[in-house]
Amino acid sequence: MASNRESFRTQRSANRRVAPVCRAIVGQLLGRYFARYFALVIAPCAVFAWGITVSARPVPKKAEELWSLHPIARPAVPDGLMTSRNPIDAFIAQSCVERGLALAGPADPLTWLRRVTFDLTGLPPTLNEQESYLEDPSPGGRDKAIARLLGSEQHGVRYGRHWLDVLRYADFDENMPATPGIHYWRDWVIHSINQDLPFDDFVRAQISGNRAAKRKTISPEGHLSEVSPRPEDRFALGFLARGATSPGNADHQLGFSAVETISTAFMGMTVGCAKCHDHFFDPIRQADYYSMKAVFDPLVVRPVDLTTPEQVFAHGRAVAEHESRVQRVVVAMRRFVAPYHNRLYEERLSALPLDAQTAIRKPEKQRSAAEQKVAEDYHPILRIDPIKIKEIMTPEVIKEYDVYLNQLAALKAPEPLPVFWTVEDDAKRAAEKRYVLTTGDPARPKLSQEVQPGFPLVTRPPEFRDGRRETLGDWLTAPENPLLARVAVNRIWQWHFGNGLHGNANDFGSLGGTPIHPQLLDYLAAEFIAHRFSMKWLHTLIVTSETYQRASVGSAELESINQRIDPENRMYWKFPLNRLEAESIRDSLLQLAGTLDLSLGGKSFDMGGTNVSSNRRTAYLQRGFRSYQEVMPAYLQTFDGEDGRLVCPRRNQTVTAPQALFLMNDPLTEEVSTRFAARLAGEFPEDLTTAIRMGYRHALGRGPTRAEEVGARAYLAGNAARLKGLSWALLNLDEFLYLR
Repeated sequence: MASNRESFRTQRSANRRVAPVCRAIVGQLLGRYFARYFALVIAPCAVFAWGITVSARPVPKKAEELWSLHPIARPAVPDGLMTSRNPIDAFIAQSCVERGLALAGPADPLTWLRRVTFDLTGLPPTLNEQESYLEDPSPGGRDKAIARLLGSEQHGVRYGRHWLDVLRYADFDENMPATPGIHYWRDWVIHSINQDLPFDDFVRAQISGNRAAKRKTISPEGHLSEVSPRPEDRFALGFLARGATSPGNADHQLGFSAVETISTAFMGMTVGCAKCHDHFFDPIRQADYYSMKAVFDPLVVRPVDLTTPEQVFAHGRAVAEHESRVQRVVVAMRRFVAPYHNRLYEERLSALPLDAQTAIRKPEKQRSAAEQKVAEDYHPILRIDPIKIKEIMTPEVIKEYDVYLNQLAALKAPEPLPVFWTVEDDAKRAAEKRYVLTTGDPARPKLSQEVQPGFPLVTRPPEFRDGRRETLGDWLTAPENPLLARVAVNRIWQWHFGNGLHGNANDFGSLGGTPIHPQLLDYLAAEFIAHRFSMKWLHTLIVTSETYQRASVGSAELESINQRIDPENRMYWKFPLNRLEAESIRDSLLQLAGTLDLSLGGKSFDMGGTNVSSNRRTAYLQRGFRSYQEVMPAYLQTFDGEDGRLVCPRRNQTVTAPQALFLMNDPLTEEVSTRFAARLAGEFPEDLTTAIRMGYRHALGRGPTRAEEVGARAYLAGNAARLKGLSWALLNLDEFLYLR
């Protein structure tokens, strides 16, 4: 009886532990359901109603009335507020002084190093990098660390992932022809960031396939010639090809995608709202939307062969050899299963109508066209899958059958030859007239509303002397266009701090409001243009500022005063606390285990449900969407990764039960804990105290406090085998997931 009572108490205790987790998971699933219901049903109605109720508010009738379209005027840097020579600090100090906010002190050296290393490369600092920086934490040493991080190839992987969120990169999407080879576009983005390709060139290359701002050049001998596109920039056109859902672009999806992605990602304007009606709040007409779409309507997608003749011949030999091996196994297997297969086939065939049986029993060459169609229509019914054959086999026969099936499964087909899908203008489509479409349906043009190629927010129709896309790219990247620099600077600031200088990175229109720090935004935009749109210059300016180097927590007195004035830290009086993205969490785990593969480029990998099938950086993890198949790995979904269907201005930072369960129980966590413990035990076999200290340094980028060290030593009790438990505990600390 006592034993039963103890068993009951144990089970009840377990239930109490599991129940909250189960409730959280169920709550999350219900939340997703209601979120989708809200997005599909309630929100459109609410927006329509809202548009009616707030129609009385001032709505810009002209582009000049929008703040974001005012020319960028470089404001004077406030003087006398800071000893720092970084202009960012002067603008931030002015905002804080005006509101009576005190500034938090600097973060300690290791905290700053962990912050900036994750920020610029997406990886934690190694122990050697920590020691090197501690030897010289002066401004000179800090500058060296920043230069090293920006010069690392891993910087491109980190910021390439940021930009690909904005540009809607996906390995798969519904009916996307560009799926084979789409990774070449991703690799182009990463390569371009590592080379510090000027941002205006970065934009032009993806719209037209040619980064050059000048179309013609004069040689030293005086010859005038056209500037040829850089060979690698053909891969930049994956940006446009990604939006097509058919090679011929019959459904116009390439144009729809181009308009909405370009206007949101590079212009920060919700032009997509004008697809079905004039914009409610911004001076963008429905005709403007379809004029911009007409720029891309001539495009179709086509495959480009990337192979050499030698590769083609080698592939042909590999295919022939593979087919021969498969055929040998198939012939033997069919002979083995023939009695079982024929029995099931005859049963199914006999159940069909007599006319169908007659047609199917005829040899294929003797069938009429109608009879052949009947045979093809009934083929799915007559196909006998292995699982059905096994149902009428004995266990001994099934074992023999499985040998054949396993042999077939082991015969992997050769990898397809490399191909990349690009875009090109189709002369016939270019000659067609373009119209406003009713509800965006290509089959329902408004013949009374013909449109010409053009752009929104311009007063004079453009002249397309250099081509439609080239002209759009030139207008968008012109230094006089205030949108490109403002939007790009705001995005990059947001990736460093978690929040932008303008609160809505995707909406610089009326509903997006006005910037929180307008003078700093315009100063950085003006300097961004002056520094030839160099993203690495902008990164350097930001991370060398005292604003970036501040602690994330101030003194008790400072917190008490400032929290009452600016509880959301909109003035940046301290550094914001931010959670690591999904990619950095997994990469950190693999680096701790000593198994992270830092190689660049190539096809995306699939976790395959095991979470450990590849140790490459998670930026190369397959993502996308298909209505009939789960493409996104559960890990990415758990930690708020994006599938590439929509422009993502900023990742969500949720806190959910599945995240905790992953770090507690996932096979990857188990493997990393084991390897990390073995690494510590191997490096410090006779000194567990040093192993504890280095464990904290590896995992958290800092040493343990005295209390933490005492607690860890008490837990280990001199037993190195318990380092695995300590390693597991370090991975499950909140501090492992957050940058402070």
